[in-house]
Amino acid sequence: MILEHEIPSGSKLYFGKSAKLKREIENKSAKMLESFGFSEISTPLFSYHQQEGFIDSKVLVRINDTQNHEVSLRADSTVDVVRIATNRLSRSEDIKKWFYIQPIFSFPTNEHHQIGAEILDGTLSQVANISLKLLDEIGLDFKLQLANMAIANLLISNYGVDLDDIKSVKLDKLLKYNLKWIKSLVNISKVEDLKDLSIYPEDIAQELKSMLSVAKEIESSKIIVSPLYYAPMHYYNSLLFRAFNGQDLYLTGGVYNIKGVNGAGFAIYTDAIIAKKMQRD
Repeated sequence: MILEHEIPSGSKLYFGKSAKLKREIENKSAKMLESFGFSEISTPLFSYHQQEGFIDSKVLVRINDTQNHEVSLRADSTVDVVRIATNRLSRSEDIKKWFYIQPIFSFPTNEHHQIGAEILDGTLSQVANISLKLLDEIGLDFKLQLANMAIANLLISNYGVDLDDIKSVKLDKLLKYNLKWIKSLVNISKVEDLKDLSIYPEDIAQELKSMLSVAKEIESSKIIVSPLYYAPMHYYNSLLFRAFNGQDLYLTGGVYNIKGVNGAGFAIYTDAIIAKKMQRD
């Protein structure tokens, strides 16, 4: 029996102090993003294209429209923001910088609130510096993890490394590959580790150089370099980043290509921030 006051597992309920905190974080973020030249967008709750964002589409909550076409609850905002901004709004609005404050949903009943932004033709350092300023303004301590999906893809396509070994970070298996530089690659953790790349083949070295270059442009002294991190999103194919404190993940972002459109963006995880601040208070 389902009691009258019960809510589905994974759904979010904010009230009193937590509701006020959520509103303050969202209002503060909106004002800052507007000051950086972003325009706000609120995308539809339902979408035809959500499967294009995920490697595993099982996360989607699916239904059908009146024509029996499959639609999904919004599980990611980036794909829809880029599609709508370039295909629908570009005829009347010449805007390259968009932000959104809205929830996403995943199977079966999980609800996640986000504050996100996209810059069409933007760079990773642009969105990283803006998102880090937001976290500083909110008042959070964090470390920044810098990664590069291109390195994982090169290991898979050019050097025979198994995808599951990378996704699951199976260090014992990775070290068994007959690659004399794989141990050094696995042990990279600091920006200083990227300065001497002479032991790596040219394709791997080139991607590590791009990580070093963008690390110099990011305004943070707390950068952790993780060249083998693998994100579960189709559109991330190069540089990306995450901000976290311990087990608490506060934001993710990166550069992407969606149907020929290059861009960069990030999403701040409002629920994790509220939980941390409520716990701290």
